[in-house]
Amino acid sequence: MVPEEIIEKAIYLIRGQKVMLDKDLANLYGVKTKVLIQAIKRNLDRFPGDFMFQLDEKETEILRSQFVTSSWGGRRYLPYAFTEHGILMLSSVLNSPQAIQVNIRIMRTFSRLKRMLFKYEGLRKRIVEMEGKYDKQFRVVFDALRKIIEPPLKPKRKIGFLREGEA
Repeated sequence: MVPEEIIEKAIYLIRGQKVMLDKDLANLYGVKTKVLIQAIKRNLDRFPGDFMFQLDEKETEILRSQFVTSSWGGRRYLPYAFTEHGILMLSSVLNSPQAIQVNIRIMRTFSRLKRMLFKYEGLRKRIVEMEGKYDKQFRVVFDALRKIIEPPLKPKRKIGFLREGEA
């Protein structure tokens, strides 16, 4: 069974989407990347642009720069990225028992990441809300502190004669 940590490390954020690359999926499924790509090309109608896309040269270079040791080898093509739906569709193309089990693990990992994202999004909203609420309260405190800290203005000394009763 593939540990979720390995799957998590193979999920990238590219073009604003969480994706997995062809080489990582092939590795998880226990097939060569070339075999995976051939199976996809035979069933290309199952993989529209929102399921799978090919990285451009700039994206590939950025991705390569993130790895200290290159495991990319001498690729003759730009890598393919698969969205969650594309990975789901892979289970209909790769029908081995290992592919099915790996797909189940990947889907569970994606679901867990989504739950975490929703949890953190709610927390972020609460923090922003609290900042707005407490900013007002702290402004009052800071204004009061400023009044205490700033030296009082010296009363202006009046020039002229004193009237009776003034001293």
